[in-house]
Amino acid sequence: MSARQWGRDLGLGFRFAFTGGREGWTRVLLTAIGVGLGVALLLLTTAIPTALAVRHDRDDARADYTYGPRRPKADDTLVIADTDTVFHGRSVRGRLVEPEGPKAPIAPGLSAYPAPGDMVVSPALKELLASGDGAMLRDRLPYRITGTIGEAGLVGSRELAYYAGAKNLAPKINGYQTARITTYGSPNRSPATRADPVLILLVLLVFVVLLMPVAVFIATAVRFGGERRDRRLAALRLVGSDSRMTRRIAAGEALAGSLVGLVFGTGFFLLGRQFAGSVEVVDISVFPDSLDPSPALAALVALAVPAAAVLVTLFALRGVVIEPLGVVRTARPARRRLWWRLLLPLGGLALLAPMIGQGRSGGDFNQYLVTGGVLLLLVGVTALLPWAVEALVARLHRGSVAWQLAVRRLQLSSGSAARMVNGIAVAVAGAVALQMLFAGVQGDYTQQTGKDVTRAQMQVNLSKGTPFSTAGERFAATKGVRAATSLGSATLGDRDWRHGPDTTVSLTVGTCAALREWATLPSCRDGDAFVATGTDDDSSTTRLARPGTTLHVDTADGTGRGADVRWSVPKGLKPAHAITGPNGARSGGILLTRAALPDRLNGLLDGSVFLSLDPSVPDATEYVRNTAAKVDPFADAMTWSATEETKKFASIRTGLYVGAVCVLALIGASLLVTQLEQLRERRKLLSSLMAFGTRRRTLGLSVFWQTAIPVALGLLLASAVGLTLGGVLLKMVGSPLGVDWPSVLSMTGAGAAVVLVVTALSLPPLLRLMRPEGLRTE
Repeated sequence: MSARQWGRDLGLGFRFAFTGGREGWTRVLLTAIGVGLGVALLLLTTAIPTALAVRHDRDDARADYTYGPRRPKADDTLVIADTDTVFHGRSVRGRLVEPEGPKAPIAPGLSAYPAPGDMVVSPALKELLASGDGAMLRDRLPYRITGTIGEAGLVGSRELAYYAGAKNLAPKINGYQTARITTYGSPNRSPATRADPVLILLVLLVFVVLLMPVAVFIATAVRFGGERRDRRLAALRLVGSDSRMTRRIAAGEALAGSLVGLVFGTGFFLLGRQFAGSVEVVDISVFPDSLDPSPALAALVALAVPAAAVLVTLFALRGVVIEPLGVVRTARPARRRLWWRLLLPLGGLALLAPMIGQGRSGGDFNQYLVTGGVLLLLVGVTALLPWAVEALVARLHRGSVAWQLAVRRLQLSSGSAARMVNGIAVAVAGAVALQMLFAGVQGDYTQQTGKDVTRAQMQVNLSKGTPFSTAGERFAATKGVRAATSLGSATLGDRDWRHGPDTTVSLTVGTCAALREWATLPSCRDGDAFVATGTDDDSSTTRLARPGTTLHVDTADGTGRGADVRWSVPKGLKPAHAITGPNGARSGGILLTRAALPDRLNGLLDGSVFLSLDPSVPDATEYVRNTAAKVDPFADAMTWSATEETKKFASIRTGLYVGAVCVLALIGASLLVTQLEQLRERRKLLSSLMAFGTRRRTLGLSVFWQTAIPVALGLLLASAVGLTLGGVLLKMVGSPLGVDWPSVLSMTGAGAAVVLVVTALSLPPLLRLMRPEGLRTE
């Protein structure tokens, strides 16, 4: 067959799609909507790497941790302090700035720095502060808004950020929070390290699992209206076309719908891109301009979708005989064969088998084998489901009228019912496997913080010189705080800190009750001093904590400079035994009650307050952060947790959640279009049943059962395949086999919930179709 003949037949089908009257236009429109939704998500996926790269570049461009060596004040220096905070779980990026000359570097997104007492904010933060929900945050940021940060200075459209003007920041310069800089940006990038094979596997699986349902839905969309199309094509046999030519014409019709779908998909993507600028998912937001698909990947989508439409149509018509007098489809179809359907998942397992034991010390995973194996397993779901639906409904007979109507319809067209559920089954199978893998390797990327959350739930670190005892009293009086334990600390050395000491010992100051949280004391009253042992540094403690020994207080804060402040160890040190504190650390050294501390050392201590919160107060953490901002604008308030995850692992899981939201939205929209298309196909049948007196309730229940039966079977099959794939993946990474049942049930429940919502949304059109007027014809 020549390419010219192929082109002529495809072109003829293309014209038929647009010249077939209302019926042809309706089919093209439904196909275009279904394909367009899939194309929009594919374009979104191709744009994600660009959006992430833009976020990374903008974050690098505004980086102000270019501390380096200590710089003198000049006309090109800027003193900047990190005052980040958290509000209702959302991060707020905050900076206090004090330009020291006309040539001070300007932060990206700003034209000038605000005056002391003023601030410039991101559009999202300005919106939040102006709303009723931002009342508590306004109390924390007592600055006047004088401008907004430009897009170049933000990593996302919904990012909360501000720059506030300040004065006299130079005395606060240290090695970790406040610095004098001359430029923005990251001058030194850390050298590339070997990527973790397990994390690479997770990223690869996330993309495969999220994109596979999209491909299934596109393949389903190009088959909309297949029964009516085939009956129309029978007329072509009367004018002399052979069966092959007829199939190529049908492929041309599908090609027309897919091309219109590309246009729709581009429109949906552009609309979705604008909408993406106003939403935030799992603390991630992007600017619409950042969602720019890669030209090569966009071209691949533009070529792959029409080609897939042609191939799927030709494949679907392989078992349909289109004759001049009708379509031999209504006869009893041959039973579907099982053997070749089992070859797909078995082939997938065969490809994944050599990867068992790989990763980490075993070497990298072969990405082609992994991708091919996972794809075959997921495609196996779409191949097994039609056979399973046919085998089940063939054995269903007795029941109510609605049940019998639904079962009879499924017996006549089990393939259509299976196609409608295929996308959900694939999504659930992949999600179950991924959830098992995430749960299995989570322990490798989760660390115990060591913090005792039963003794304290928050910690506030104060800047040097802030009276920690006064701060503790203010925190204790804060709403939602049950108890506040305040401590002051410093590091003492045997030499001047400008030259670097050889041996150091810690100094801790607090009330007797506070000191007992870190050491077992024999007896205590204000004015006592102790030396605590029982740690790995006992030798240094014993050597330096001798009465009369002159020690040097660390005033340099890592900057290499600072006044040489000396202090002599007092007499009468009582022995104490160090215990594990609420923060999980066991620190010995010299312990002083407040009265035993010389006044000249008060301003040299780093203060910390450990807080026990009342869980019955919903915004207790926000009240604490507000108090911290008033006590010390440089205070760092941290919420404790018993465990913490690796950032890369957490970001991959965040990407899975974001992608899952998009895929579920696509599943719901595409399933609704599929449901409406099937109802349109059965319009005359529904009208005939209504004309013969069938109740609306009966027909509604029959439509529900037509959806519920294949969905239940699809979810069961998807769970089985997902558990199998998850088990293989766990063996690949060397993790013990285990089923995360809550995740399995949540994913199957999410799939079932989508179906229920779609069924509910299809009821109004169903009621309109159940009218005797639907029997009218031209």
